[in-house]
Amino acid sequence: MRALDPRLLRYARATRTFLIASVALGSLGAFLIVAQAWLLADVVAGAFVHDESLARLRTAIVALLAVVLARAILAWAAELASARASARAKSQLRGALTARIPELCAEPSRAWRTGELTVLATRGIDALDGYFSLYLPQLVLAAIVPVVAIASILSADWISAAIVAFTIPLIPLFMALVGATTRERVDRQLRTLERLAGHFLDVVAGLPTLKVFGRAKAQASQIRAIAERYRQAALSTLRVTFLSSLILELVATIAVALVAVAIGLRLMGGHLSLRPALFALVLAPEAYLPLRKLGANYHASAEGLAAADQAFAILEAPGPVFDGSRGSRGGLPARARKAGPGDVGGGVFDGSRGGLPARARKAVPDMTHAGLTVEGLSVTYPGRSEPALEGVSLAVQPGETIALVGPSGAGKSTLIGVLLGLVQPDAGSIRIGDVELADLDQAAWRAQLAW
Repeated sequence: MRALDPRLLRYARATRTFLIASVALGSLGAFLIVAQAWLLADVVAGAFVHDESLARLRTAIVALLAVVLARAILAWAAELASARASARAKSQLRGALTARIPELCAEPSRAWRTGELTVLATRGIDALDGYFSLYLPQLVLAAIVPVVAIASILSADWISAAIVAFTIPLIPLFMALVGATTRERVDRQLRTLERLAGHFLDVVAGLPTLKVFGRAKAQASQIRAIAERYRQAALSTLRVTFLSSLILELVATIAVALVAVAIGLRLMGGHLSLRPALFALVLAPEAYLPLRKLGANYHASAEGLAAADQAFAILEAPGPVFDGSRGSRGGLPARARKAGPGDVGGGVFDGSRGGLPARARKAVPDMTHAGLTVEGLSVTYPGRSEPALEGVSLAVQPGETIALVGPSGAGKSTLIGVLLGLVQPDAGSIRIGDVELADLDQAAWRAQLAW
């Protein structure tokens, strides 16, 4: 798993600003940690070794309290920034996803199950909170704090710095080993939840038919079985989480103990003074802390990252192109297509404008006076011999209400897809007033529609 998926930077641009803020806050926090360790060592050594009075230590104590307060304010600012970045990034990613779904689902050959998409767009993307509030800030700190801490310890005690430098890579090693298992289990948990949601939605939609044929109870047992599999997957993930946290804590504790033993032996032998010894001893745990928290918080972010991977799979699926710079204003395929009504030789498509023909576009007529006219509309999906629509004609006057009625597969959704501009007809014409639908600015046209 990549620590930072570049696709997240592309589809959720709030991530970029948050990363810059996290690096700035993390760098400042690292130097505050070093200052706190040095001031603490200075106060303790001055009081117990040099017998300095409280008046002489007042400046150092006040500075120490100021550093502690600054660290608290910094932690609050980081938490606030992560909460806002998480909300914005989720909104941007969800907007991109919901803009993409109608384009892909317009053709049955590319349709996803509604229940799975619902879980992905709600619970799945909401799980990114853990990634932004817990994992990503610790990822930045894990890259900055250990380096600053080792360099600072090196200035006071090179032996302690060497011990920290040689033992600290063990934590990322164990994180990588445990993380692979965790990601696999979280993926399985999310897939089970999506399967449960999709199956439950199908059962609710078909409940009258199931009741007629006496199959309602059988479906209830299937839902119960899927729910039990989800419970087992969730408990399995939690088991790995607790065990991995134990391993990381154990490795970090042993490493800090090695530093403490080495310092203690040299203190007793008179080879090291108290002030640098305390500085190294206080700072050593801080070098391991971001990595320990990173490993513990990885599990909180794994579900959100798994859902983000699925969202990226939808956003990057073959077909119509999503333009992240315009959010949900894109829509039509930016690839070559068959010539439709009003197209000149199929037209040249401009991907930056949602796939609309690069020729001049006309404004949408006033919908309070312009009617909708469909004449001889026919649509046949690729790979199918039977047309989804054939010779459909209708006229809708302003203020009129029309109901599309027909059995499943009659072409109701296909007709709506054509009106939305998501499905290209093989024959026929669609006019809004006296203007062909293909000639309209599609973003302005869709702004008049609700689906």
